[in-house]
Amino acid sequence: MAKDRSQREDYTTPLRRLLVVLACLCLAALFLVWRIDSPRVERFRAQLIDAVVPNMDWAMVPVTGAINLFRDFQSYQRLSDQNRELRSELRQMRAWKEAALQLEQENARLLDLNNVRLDPKLTFITGVVMADSGSPFRQSVILNVGARDGIQDGWATMDGIGLVGRISGTGRNTARVVLLTDAASAVPVTIQPSGQTALVTGDNSTAPLLTFLENDDLVRPGDRVITSGDGDVFPAGLLVGQATLDRSGRMRVRLSADYERLEFLRVLRHHGTQVIRDPGGLIVPAPGANTPRSRPGDLELGTDAPADGAVAPGENGADNG
Repeated sequence: MAKDRSQREDYTTPLRRLLVVLACLCLAALFLVWRIDSPRVERFRAQLIDAVVPNMDWAMVPVTGAINLFRDFQSYQRLSDQNRELRSELRQMRAWKEAALQLEQENARLLDLNNVRLDPKLTFITGVVMADSGSPFRQSVILNVGARDGIQDGWATMDGIGLVGRISGTGRNTARVVLLTDAASAVPVTIQPSGQTALVTGDNSTAPLLTFLENDDLVRPGDRVITSGDGDVFPAGLLVGQATLDRSGRMRVRLSADYERLEFLRVLRHHGTQVIRDPGGLIVPAPGANTPRSRPGDLELGTDAPADGAVAPGENGADNG
């Protein structure tokens, strides 16, 4: 048994050596063939490649697949990194967008608060909203202006675009504003272009009711709603919002003021409406100017008393019977 084992080992060793020598010779021959610069050898190489390489496609399939898989993995990794960077940039852009929108709205309000003049005699003071009521049953906010700034009860407040409410209670340094959405608020308004008058009555919702309409058929959704000035509550012509219909068919007002972001409010100093009863009050003579004599039949516009030399009706019995 030991002799057979030794004979088997003596047989395999020379065979291995022979195979190694043959492989080295083949490699050396291939190397020489590949390195010889001759037209005949070049044709032989071309024929060898044409004969061997197309038949070796099956052997290259796993290698090609592995290479493509590795490349796809690298591509997916790059895509993942790019998606991660894009998500981060998108979050930053959303933050910048929100900041830009807030700054744009704040800038628009400030421009409106500083430049808009509704009436040459109607002045205003701007205050910052400090706090709100925090109650669903009472809609009001607190401003940082008060009696020291001349604020009085009943004055209108706007956010630069539309009417917000009225002053209801003043302290030395603060004032409370009752919003149009409060249940205790009722503002007389005019609806354009129909000219219908109504009341904007708050019901603690974002869209107050339009009540006491003269003719509902003349009011259409989208009509402009402004203050009428009736009762000297608010100056006339202040924008309130637009008429709209709710699901139950009742007329409401979509407020123009942005109640979600009440940051600055403009308090209108309104000391009442000046009523002109005499047409002559529109024409004021210059100081020191002589008043001309009136002619018979002329209408006196400057004063209620007759001018010098004019005869008032009923004097000297001229107009009597």
